Amino acid sequence: MKKLLALLVLTLFTTTAFAEYRMIVPQQPGGGTDVWARIVAKELEKKLGEKIIIQNIPGINDTPGFNKFHNELRKDPKTIMVAHGGNAEAYLTQKVDYDYHQYSLIGLQNLTIIVGKRNDQNVDKELRFAAGSGQNPDAMALTMLQCGPQPNLQAYMNCYNKRIIYVPGMGGGVRRLAYMNGELNVTRETTAAYLKNVKPMKENVDWFTHGVLDLDTGRVVRDPNFPTILFSDVYARRWGDVPRGDFYEAYLLVRNYRDVLQKSLWVDKNNPNKAKLEQALRDMVTDPESLAAIEKDTGKYEWVIGEQAGIKVLNTLQSMTTEKNLKNLVWWMDNAFDQKVVYKPELLRAK
Repeated sequence: MKKLLALLVLTLFTTTAFAEYRMIVPQQPGGGTDVWARIVAKELEKKLGEKIIIQNIPGINDTPGFNKFHNELRKDPKTIMVAHGGNAEAYLTQKVDYDYHQYSLIGLQNLTIIVGKRNDQNVDKELRFAAGSGQNPDAMALTMLQCGPQPNLQAYMNCYNKRIIYVPGMGGGVRRLAYMNGELNVTRETTAAYLKNVKPMKENVDWFTHGVLDLDTGRVVRDPNFPTILFSDVYARRWGDVPRGDFYEAYLLVRNYRDVLQKSLWVDKNNPNKAKLEQALRDMVTDPESLAAIEKDTGKYEWVIGEQAGIKVLNTLQSMTTEKNLKNLVWWMDNAFDQKVVYKPELLRAK
């Protein structure tokens, strides 16, 4: 009996010690987050010394995968959650089970979104854009570009209803095909997916990026990969002034959450492997060959690594979450986008 118990203990230890790491991606294969995760996993496993597999758990609004991580998978010491912008947007405005404050950040790449338009169509006359997880900040930016300065959210909504067609129900692959075929005349992608799928199109023009949040100053700065097409600059060139007002502030709130947390790696706070994972990620981003391989596909963006850095990021975002901005955001998504959203006052309180 003692030998049997010893064998069972050894078997369990061996299974735990040598099991593959897995990254949970909350969307279908081929999506922007899936592309990014596979790029990073390939380089990270070289430093980790262990295999990393990708497990896709898609679902409505890309939230089921993150909810499953929170409720069932996060206690597994070799499971990593790859959270993305749609998850951050849902965290602000929907009922979800997950809560970033309950996990430890392994690392994130402080990214942005690139928006392209077709050069063979007049987007000023009619703008056709696909709805989807994480794409509401893009639709808000497009509304400001189409409508210019407006006195209040209702005025923006009136203009939005007249000038923008926001098409629901298109996944990434369908959206790209519709853009290639000219059925949509505007698209958006993560940098990795944009460089791979959109930029090579002869009909495509780089329109704008949302910029990158400077985590030290709390200000949106130029995208180092597309420095001449920051959204606020593109807006100013068209309308003669920088964007401002309640609608713009609500846009900034969801944009900052979406983009800063757009590609982030999380584990349970008590995960025994988090220090090992953090060190492997640091080794990866300081290895010129690994970094070059990643930046070839993702562009050159800052990496933020470690639990303490994650706390700083969440505190920075929470400091921007004012009652006014959050209520305005919820009102807009409910009335303009007709989405099932809720006002979450608990996000205003210190964790």
